[in-house]
Amino acid sequence: MKTTLTRVLALALTAAFALTGCGGDDGNGNPYDGDIEELKSDKHRITNPDLGTGELDELVAGNTGFALDLYQQVRGEEGNLFYSPFSISIALAMTYAGARNETAQQIEDTLQFTLGQDGLHKAFNYLDLELADREANPGYDADDGFKLRVANSIWGQVGEVFVPEFLDTLALNYGAGLNLLDFVTDPENCRLTINGWVEDRTEDRIKDLLPQGSITSDTRLVLTNAIYFKAAWNMPFEPENTGSGEFNLLGGGTVTAEMMNQVEMLPYAEGDGFAAVELPYDGEKMSMVVIVPQDLESFEAALNADGLQAIIDDLQTHLVTLALPKFEFEFPLSLTQVLQDMGMPIAFSAAADFTGIRESGGLMITDVLHKAFVAINEEGTEAAAATAVVVGETSIPEQATLEVDRPFLVLIRDRPTGAILFLGRVVDPTAE
Repeated sequence: MKTTLTRVLALALTAAFALTGCGGDDGNGNPYDGDIEELKSDKHRITNPDLGTGELDELVAGNTGFALDLYQQVRGEEGNLFYSPFSISIALAMTYAGARNETAQQIEDTLQFTLGQDGLHKAFNYLDLELADREANPGYDADDGFKLRVANSIWGQVGEVFVPEFLDTLALNYGAGLNLLDFVTDPENCRLTINGWVEDRTEDRIKDLLPQGSITSDTRLVLTNAIYFKAAWNMPFEPENTGSGEFNLLGGGTVTAEMMNQVEMLPYAEGDGFAAVELPYDGEKMSMVVIVPQDLESFEAALNADGLQAIIDDLQTHLVTLALPKFEFEFPLSLTQVLQDMGMPIAFSAAADFTGIRESGGLMITDVLHKAFVAINEEGTEAAAATAVVVGETSIPEQATLEVDRPFLVLIRDRPTGAILFLGRVVDPTAE
């Protein structure tokens, strides 16, 4: 019988968290009853990876291409949409480290991993460290404000023998050690333990990433990545300028939304059927880009990585009169069928080859789960997400006015590298 390898990725806040054993609880209903044994490679994370010319740009371009391909697959979902392509990509990159032959090739093609095994993990390490530096050196003096934290961990079955080179790759490039759990005898409390890790690192924004039944006695491995983002606007909205306004829904009708208003010098672009504005966060190293199409459906259908980059490249400083709705919502997304449809079905089948994780094989992906949260208000933005891969066995400025009173796209990006961390759309800012 093919055993189940489980892998989880969570986009969440990195925080101090005492990882404890699954099985039983601490008397307060928490599924922890002792320290978890950690099996670590003797390799230390490379903190100054040496990338070749253009390798970081190639990684970011591939991640952006995947982000927009995925958007095309999921845009048919009803209502608001929000996810972290970075979270999904880095989670599947860790899984890819143990994939071989056609399984690896399909993951490469689908995720647009073009650097090969060694190059990809080294480039992800570099990007991960770059993002960590955004919080360490935000570019401004403040006691609080900017948070961008990424954490990785692995959860493996006690007694399983994992390929040393796989553990080395994750230690060297993702800083991840192997926490030993007993999925065989107590899968439910192991599930709660991992969910607790995710919740802690998302400031409780992402709860129950792994639903009941997703971890079984056949589970052998869970890989977790966590990232959490919170930042203040470089130019905050004044709360007294917020007021009620009509927001036009798809298909007709309106809702009353809380509209934030400001007049500021901002990067702005407009083109055939759209207008866009960029809102930098404190330090100006990261930003939110808001794209407002005249016709959402036709704009989405034509959207690709090149088109998105063209919009970003066209942003020029204007004096912008902006009205933007406040919003807050959570979006769960199952990626199991989506990824198969995008071109990697073998990884989800009995033909999967993950002998780079366990030499005897017998492992396959059984589920990929994702959940994201986003909230914007006058002060700034908070966003979190989690992905679970369950594998079993200027002078006189131009002026512009943008009233975001109809469905719009939104993305959060790292400006120096161009990496897109979050992507989505808002069709109803009043929906939760």
